[in-house]
Amino acid sequence: MNNVFKIVGLDCANCARELEEELNKINGVLNATVDFMAQKVIVDCDAATLEKVKDCCNHFEEVKVVEDAAGDKIKIEGLCCANCARELEEDLNKIDGVTARVDFINSKITLSAATKQAREKAVYTITHFEDVKIVDAAPVKKGVIKTHLKDIITILVSVLLFVPAFSLELAGLTDVLGVKIAVYCAYGLAYLAAGYKVLILTAKNIIKGKIFDENFLMTIASVGAIMLGIFAGDGFAEGVAVMLLYQIGELLQSVAVGSSRRSISALMDLKSETATVIENGVQRIVAPEELKIGDVIIIKAGEKIPVDCVIVEGATALDMKSLNGEAVPRDVRVGDEILSGSINLSGVISARVVREYKNSAVAKILELVENSTAKKSQPEKFITKFAKYYTPAVCLAAAVVAAIVPTVICAVNSAFTWATYANWIYKALGFLVISCPCALVISVPLSYFGGIGRCAKFGILVKGSTCLDALALASVAAFDKTGTITEGAFCIKSYTDEKTLSLAAAAEKYSSHPIAAAFADTPTGVTVTDAEELTGRGVKCVCAGKQLLCGNALLLEEHGVQFDKKDSVSTLVYVAHGGEYIGVIEIDDKIKDGVKEALQALKSGGITRTVMLTGDSRERAAVIAAEAGIDEYSAALLPDGKLEEAEKLKSNGKLLYVGDGINDAPVMTSADCAVSMGTVGSDAAIEASDIVLVSDNISLLPRGRKIAKGTRAIVKQNIIASLVIKAVIMALDIAIPAFPLIISIAADVGVMLAAVVNAMRTSLIK
Repeated sequence: MNNVFKIVGLDCANCARELEEELNKINGVLNATVDFMAQKVIVDCDAATLEKVKDCCNHFEEVKVVEDAAGDKIKIEGLCCANCARELEEDLNKIDGVTARVDFINSKITLSAATKQAREKAVYTITHFEDVKIVDAAPVKKGVIKTHLKDIITILVSVLLFVPAFSLELAGLTDVLGVKIAVYCAYGLAYLAAGYKVLILTAKNIIKGKIFDENFLMTIASVGAIMLGIFAGDGFAEGVAVMLLYQIGELLQSVAVGSSRRSISALMDLKSETATVIENGVQRIVAPEELKIGDVIIIKAGEKIPVDCVIVEGATALDMKSLNGEAVPRDVRVGDEILSGSINLSGVISARVVREYKNSAVAKILELVENSTAKKSQPEKFITKFAKYYTPAVCLAAAVVAAIVPTVICAVNSAFTWATYANWIYKALGFLVISCPCALVISVPLSYFGGIGRCAKFGILVKGSTCLDALALASVAAFDKTGTITEGAFCIKSYTDEKTLSLAAAAEKYSSHPIAAAFADTPTGVTVTDAEELTGRGVKCVCAGKQLLCGNALLLEEHGVQFDKKDSVSTLVYVAHGGEYIGVIEIDDKIKDGVKEALQALKSGGITRTVMLTGDSRERAAVIAAEAGIDEYSAALLPDGKLEEAEKLKSNGKLLYVGDGINDAPVMTSADCAVSMGTVGSDAAIEASDIVLVSDNISLLPRGRKIAKGTRAIVKQNIIASLVIKAVIMALDIAIPAFPLIISIAADVGVMLAAVVNAMRTSLIK
């Protein structure tokens, strides 16, 4: 029997191929397929063999079987830094049967456990990791001061103790024994006030055998500075200042990250908490999750649309900027579909539910934004691995600087001097201070999260940072025609005169052909009778006592009407009345508004080649491509033909493909970045693509690409600047005698804050 289960940790398509080969070697496996794109395994075997298959997966590189694809989403608080989040994630994934992802930005853990015992171990690990706590619901929203009140008070107490003591020391008053004792006591209390939490966490982690975290580094650096100051008779103001400045930096970091989180929370505030449903003429307040397809709801002015629905009574204007970034309200009336998350601005309307909440636009948006950190980009993966080895490496370098360098110097000079050791130990403390990787570990995911959030503000839903990177790096863009470049619906392109149009509209009311939809909103002004639809030709009827013909050239020829055939790639509708030719109407699939401008913007933004792939005729494709400003086209393509053309295009650079997300699934899977044109309620569109455009128009794509490129630039800036500054500080620490430790801590805190603030600029990209 076929068994399907999800996996994680499969990083490349070649690895998927190798794993598939391994699985097919297992006795009892009839057939095994590893779906790299969907991260799942489909295997035909019995239950006993299935366990062998899962065991093989769990022992293949970093792959792990996820028993529950969705996993538990556990809300937490008290996770102080991104590096700690990485460490907690590593601890959780060491537990047998547990797969976990710690999302520092959202203060959330996605946890999948094979057994109840494994989950209990995971929960224990979470609740015993530093100050982390599990919260049952979303925390109550507080202001900045209330949120950080405890930290602000401890820092203020430390400052109020430190400043007077330091002032007395600078004034040279510590020669008086009583003053010196008071100053030292103030310093000690100031140090404990600022660093008690760091000291406690350091002790806990040492007991657990965990070192090289930032608490341990700051404890060693500050205590070391205090001890050196005491032995040198210089006091220990610098050691206290190191801890105090570090805590001020941590507070500022928390405020900055909190600001970013609040901006994302504002984006997530799309959901309506209630809905008013009409049952047997009685209004009842329910949660949106309780609504069923077919329910009729009332939406008053100022209320959010709770689920996707169709208006059955009334008309209004909708504020849709939360969905598509457009400030201009959209007028809607009976028969129009309205998406959840938009706001009713004026009249009261009644609407029929067309999708349950879980499949509605707002639910899809929230799900995509919430899970946007699941797919890590290459820079994120690099930083995660880099941080794991960087801190121990710098600590090892610090040990060399503190012990081996002064030993060598003393051996060369044939004399042991405490001053030499004290000098190099002091330099080693500077290494410890600058070795914290928080600037990198925080800023890179924060940058991507900000970029994804910024895209979502304009109705550009990005599945993860890998997708954002792919959008930024694409150099070749391919487009489906129908529904992407064109409206996907027939409309009137041109007509001979008003008489021709009104006669055709009157006749086409009786046609079931899709072309008839082009005349739906055209006023007729005339009445017809005895209408008869002639298959493959058009409509024959009577108007004002005379025969009215409306259809293709064959219809007029059959009835002996003399007329001149028009040469056009569009669909032609000829009209004759009383045996006399009246005129012709061109029906076409109209190019979407803004397409030409969007394509030009993409070219200006670095897309070197644009191609249209369509199943339509070459003649029609040529006209559409020319009108839209597309460089090339391939026409009369079946789905496999589109896939072949896409593979060829990939040889010229990273491929961006834009389609409807359903019919073009094979091409979308092949493309480096797939963008679906379709309403967000379509599961198929979301599943097939990396990016979904809510407004169903590629005019948003240049904006999304600009945000993606801007985000990637900010990530590069943070990585390069952080590494360069840390390297420069370490070099200066070695080169300059008595290089102040306070500069090292200021540089570390400064680069971390600068990286976070720079990361927050992604929310300003336009």
